[in-house]
Amino acid sequence: MNNKPLLSPEKVYGLHFTPEEIREAVEGKRLLTLDLETSRQCNLKCIYCYSDAGRKMENELTLDEIQSVIDQAIELGVRAITIIGGGEPLVVPYILDMIDYLSRQPVKINLFTNATLLTPFKAEFLRDRHVAVVTKFNSMKPEVQDRLAGVPGSYDRIQAGIQLLLDAGYGSSPDLPLGLETIICRQNIDEIETMWRYARDRRFNPYFEVITFQGRAKREALNVEPDQLQRLFERLLAIDEEEYGYTWIPRPPIAALTCSRHYYNLLVTSNGFVHPCTGVDINVGNIRHETLAEIVHTSPVVAALRDVGSLIKGKCRTCRHNPECYGCRGFAYHFCGDFLAADPTCWINDPKEPTP
Repeated sequence: MNNKPLLSPEKVYGLHFTPEEIREAVEGKRLLTLDLETSRQCNLKCIYCYSDAGRKMENELTLDEIQSVIDQAIELGVRAITIIGGGEPLVVPYILDMIDYLSRQPVKINLFTNATLLTPFKAEFLRDRHVAVVTKFNSMKPEVQDRLAGVPGSYDRIQAGIQLLLDAGYGSSPDLPLGLETIICRQNIDEIETMWRYARDRRFNPYFEVITFQGRAKREALNVEPDQLQRLFERLLAIDEEEYGYTWIPRPPIAALTCSRHYYNLLVTSNGFVHPCTGVDINVGNIRHETLAEIVHTSPVVAALRDVGSLIKGKCRTCRHNPECYGCRGFAYHFCGDFLAADPTCWINDPKEPTP
């Protein structure tokens, strides 16, 4: 039994807010977090990629434009900015300048990376600017990791990148958190429990999530049935309670975490379009034509998602976990064509029952 207190990933990455803070953000039409894509260019070809990344898009945002978005976000109350890339953030020539600019702002910085392009200098650069890093970690089997990443040799390169972060001091203290992002799919579901213990034993933050069927994921056989997910999440909970002294409610889409981002978050894509999140990829504006504040104040989609607790449909509306949980809006949108539909993959609800 590990008696050391576990870190909450939500707190570590600056994504934990009180109900009062969320209520004030909703009522004041403000933001608490922002997700930023840098480019769709990527050196991997992950078969589950939500954005079908690979090549750089035409007319991607410049550094000046991204800095303007950052400034606007801070004016709206943002406390944490997550660089998700869209592709791989470390491919972008100006990424270190962008992170350096962010490090001088009053926000927490999170970086999602596949870790394959890290160097000792880059790892230390991120450390010195207090960037919280989350890396890909989809399998402990090289052949499975390479298959999911779509490029031979990815396993070795990812492991080398993780080691560079460890050498720089990541994972050694709450101030230098290292997260492991795992997409739960049929190719790796048999090793998820082992990977979970691997992360917990090393005090890494497991960010294990269910895949949404968009981008390249629509072309691959990746899905895991809700009953399989339920058994998996319940086993992960038992591991946490029995071995690590940590408890949580098992429900999709992220193990040990609850998504509440639609109350206070937006995503800016690499060519300026604004989406509610990666899953609900609906254009609600473009920062080249409107400010973030104008989008937050006028978008009916944003308004509906900020009132999702009362507008949500089907069994999610009467679920005992409403309003602290609203399932995955991305699943609802891509399965049902309605971002307010009940989450069709949630085992707490009956996915076979029609949504009114």
